[in-house]
Amino acid sequence: MSGVMKRMGMIFRAKANKALDRAEDPRETLDYSYQKQLELLQKVRRGVADVATSRKRLELQLNQLQGQSAKLEDQGRKALALGREDLAREALSRRAALQQQVSDLETQHQTLQGEEEKLTLAAQRLQAKVDAFRTRKETIKATYTAAQAQTRIAESFSGISEEMSDVGLAIQRAEDKTAQLQARAGAIDELLASGALDDQSGLAKDDIQAELDRLSGGTDVELELQRMKAELAGGPSDRQQAIEGGATGTPQQNQQQNQQQNHPRFDKQ
Repeated sequence: MSGVMKRMGMIFRAKANKALDRAEDPRETLDYSYQKQLELLQKVRRGVADVATSRKRLELQLNQLQGQSAKLEDQGRKALALGREDLAREALSRRAALQQQVSDLETQHQTLQGEEEKLTLAAQRLQAKVDAFRTRKETIKATYTAAQAQTRIAESFSGISEEMSDVGLAIQRAEDKTAQLQARAGAIDELLASGALDDQSGLAKDDIQAELDRLSGGTDVELELQRMKAELAGGPSDRQQAIEGGATGTPQQNQQQNQQQNHPRFDKQ
């Protein structure tokens, strides 16, 4: 049972990986990676701004403490000048406490300043990497788009693309149907000509008339063939001889004229 479950899990992962591979677009993946890098760069910049803000706040506190320390020192001197040693001692005690706070704040200020410098340098390096990645990303996207277009063109020329395959199948089906219709029309014409089928329109001729038309057509062809042979042999036809003899009347008049020429009449003297 354990082996079956492992096999099912492997098959599921393989099919899921194949489906994800088909759905994945490298250009979208690159754009997403670039977006995440921009978000990271923005976070680093906000961190630099936060550290700089904290450093600036410490600087303001240091200025205030240093101002209070200078004021207490001045008060201690005035108290000594007036003979109030107790007041001078109190002012110097307060000044010593402020100096301790100033020392602590200076230490924090130096730490924050070091962190700010590190974050600034990291932000600069990350900015350079993001810029380089953007350039590389656009180059890869352009190359991928060009390769994709070239592949589609090659598939279209070779006829293996889905669109061109559908077009080729449609053309093949149209040619097959056209050939089938032409064969059917030819078969029907032959059957009508042979008399196996009746023409319901009433325009078709019966078999006797069709045979007479065929025989008369053959006779006309034989007559035309004899005339052409006579012309090639150099012997003029009867009609050409009649034209050369000046016969312009009807065939009966021409026959009577020929008889008169063959049997001349003699008038009585």
